[in-house]
Amino acid sequence: MAEPTFKVDLHVHSKYSTRPSQWILQKIGCPESFTEPADLYAIARSRGMDLVTITDHNTIRGSLEIAHLPGTFVSEEITTYFPEDRCKLHVLAWDITEAQHEEIQRVRENVFDLVPYLRGEGVTHALAHPLFAVNDRLTPAHFEQALLLFKTFEENGTRDARQNQVVRDILTRLTPGDIERLANAHGIAPVGDEPWVKAIMGGSDDHSSLNVARMHTVLPGAPSVANVHQGLRAGTCRPAGTPATPRTMAHNLYGIAYNFYRSRMGTMSHAASEHLCFRFAKGALDPGREPDETGLMNRFLRLIGRGKATLHREYGPSETVQDALLKEAADIIAHDPALMDIARGRTRDVLVLEREWSRFVSMAASRVISQFADRTLQSVLGANLFDVFHSIGSAGSLYALLAPYFVGYDLFAGERDFSRRCLERFRGGKRAARTGRDLKIAHFTDTFDEVNGVARTIRQQLQMVARHGKDMTVITCGSAVDVPGAVSFKPVGRFNIPEYPEITLSYPPFLDMLTHCFEQEYDCILAATPGPVGLAALAISKILKLPFHGTYHTAFPEYVAAFTEDAGLVDGCWRYMSWFYNQMQVIYAPSEATRLELAGRGIDPGKIVTYPRGVDTDRFHPGKRNGFYHRYDIQGRTKILYVGRVSVEKGLDVLTEAFLKATRLRDNLHLVVVGDGPYLDEMRRALKNAPATFTGVLAGEPLAQAYASADVFVFPSATDTFGNVVLEAQASGLPVIVSDKGGPRENVLPDETGLVFPAGNADALLRAILHLVDTPERIEYMGRKARNHVERRTFDSTFLKTWEIFGTQVAGRNRAA
Repeated sequence: MAEPTFKVDLHVHSKYSTRPSQWILQKIGCPESFTEPADLYAIARSRGMDLVTITDHNTIRGSLEIAHLPGTFVSEEITTYFPEDRCKLHVLAWDITEAQHEEIQRVRENVFDLVPYLRGEGVTHALAHPLFAVNDRLTPAHFEQALLLFKTFEENGTRDARQNQVVRDILTRLTPGDIERLANAHGIAPVGDEPWVKAIMGGSDDHSSLNVARMHTVLPGAPSVANVHQGLRAGTCRPAGTPATPRTMAHNLYGIAYNFYRSRMGTMSHAASEHLCFRFAKGALDPGREPDETGLMNRFLRLIGRGKATLHREYGPSETVQDALLKEAADIIAHDPALMDIARGRTRDVLVLEREWSRFVSMAASRVISQFADRTLQSVLGANLFDVFHSIGSAGSLYALLAPYFVGYDLFAGERDFSRRCLERFRGGKRAARTGRDLKIAHFTDTFDEVNGVARTIRQQLQMVARHGKDMTVITCGSAVDVPGAVSFKPVGRFNIPEYPEITLSYPPFLDMLTHCFEQEYDCILAATPGPVGLAALAISKILKLPFHGTYHTAFPEYVAAFTEDAGLVDGCWRYMSWFYNQMQVIYAPSEATRLELAGRGIDPGKIVTYPRGVDTDRFHPGKRNGFYHRYDIQGRTKILYVGRVSVEKGLDVLTEAFLKATRLRDNLHLVVVGDGPYLDEMRRALKNAPATFTGVLAGEPLAQAYASADVFVFPSATDTFGNVVLEAQASGLPVIVSDKGGPRENVLPDETGLVFPAGNADALLRAILHLVDTPERIEYMGRKARNHVERRTFDSTFLKTWEIFGTQVAGRNRAA
């Protein structure tokens, strides 16, 4: 027969707790708890606790209020300090007298005075949340001293599961040698006869009444205070329950704010108290109380961006973000059965409430973010600066709504890092939680399934990641993910870019992405694009305290110049790009020309690293020349090939002009255009009577055969940062003609593997074309040289070099930080 056990939450707070609030609570001016001691007693009992105590910060007032109730005892949480630097610790002390409390307050300023007093008085005590830096001064050395000072440690209900696991890992693996080493290092005599044997208890550390007893302690024997002492001192206690996540902390913060306004406001009308948003907030944030008619609604909804409108106002399309938020919130609740159950008071499970509240906040914020982003982008494209500033200013309401989640993830990320560093000290310096791999990267991109060089490069990298056993996940939004290693989030909105009808900006669900990155514990955030997904990557890196690196693929300001010829927009685009890339610790440029241009545009040159790019030399090979163009009835002509996006910024207007002139001078030429884009129809019309073929988009073997079966490759772009197609053409044995501006120029050996002409000069391009087509032997010679030139630039070799650069930069920047 199993030994009987009982349960008690040994760390919980009532309204008398005096610990300083987190900054988000200070902003709204409320203390940390609103739970009446009697209510706390009832909640704890209802959640299966056999005994009840209250551990308010440096006061026993709450404990005394319920001391007459059965199964209670008086306790407190003591704030104490290391004297040399005022690093703060919290110590739980149970079953104390009023006289002991008074003496504790006298000696608590110095932990080296407090601990001997507690031991001398026989007060059962423990170190609360041992790896939580209460005032940001805790170091691994402080934790080591605590291991010598305390016998019992807490697994805490407001802390991350990883932090609690690290505490357990360290405590259960301590050896006599560890304790001797620490005692010699710090000059502290360890407590207890076997100081390497520690006890672990659990407590909820609840300040909101939402999570009372979520974490608690299970002890052997019948429920009695004497057995509490016995179990804690003998180490026969064990923690139980569910640890926190950042969502738990956010839910608590909302609950505290809710109760603050509920306690401060006056009454309001019955109709107002029946508002759907009010009923939902009450059900999600204060499920243990009966409905009342407080004046909470106005103030609480102001917290989440409500604004100054009255409760029953009708909202029009020109309303502020605050107004839109309330309208969207009510609509979301009304059309979601799970949320309506909460509004009707049918859901009481705190884990379900936490999950559903998080889902509700994410949906409400996402809807308004989509509207806000649409308005901002339309204003930018319309050069309406007043609306831009108005929209950006309104976004502060969204920040207020999401701030509790930002606080939670920021705090937990910092704690995970500190926990890893502490664990490393007990593993001989080996990196914690990273065994068996060297680097884990989250690669964010706004483009994945589009037909462009960025998407193609990222897909190639994923293939190399799988082939070489590396750990990289591509994170995108709204794309069709058809390969392993990529995660696509459902967008909360979309925006179509004028002049790029096939490219859509997708607004990502930010909280979902943030949660994913926190749970996956990436080492580095890498952004491939500066769009909405790239901005999400930036924010996530800041919140999770991760290195933020980026690859510069596309010269967007050059595209803007080509399409609009608006100097103001181009300047604004460069300002944005400079700001975005200057947020990074490292920027990977695909070419020296790109590196110099970025530096010239105000981006810190010390951050820019040039990295190698490769080509699939097996797929693109001269041996695939096979008469591919017979299907297009192109025979007996010198085939000039272009592959890529069919758009003005690629210099195709220059190619069109040069080719038309060439056909008047030579009658054996044929232009082949592979690709699609906004300039396609206009280019077709311009070349209507010329020997030109438009194949559309080709991929795989047909593309490789199209390259190898051509004679000369022309890439007139002056805006490309690299130009993958130039390498592919050379690997296929073609001489290439490129402009003297941009990255493609660096992939060519002038007069050996190809020719270089002045960008935008159609006559110069004409001369280059005629020079090659008039000398077939030169085409053959350059084609062989081109193949030889790129044979060592395989995907595998360049990928491994690139990965090494990634690892070196992440490690180096982490050491510098």
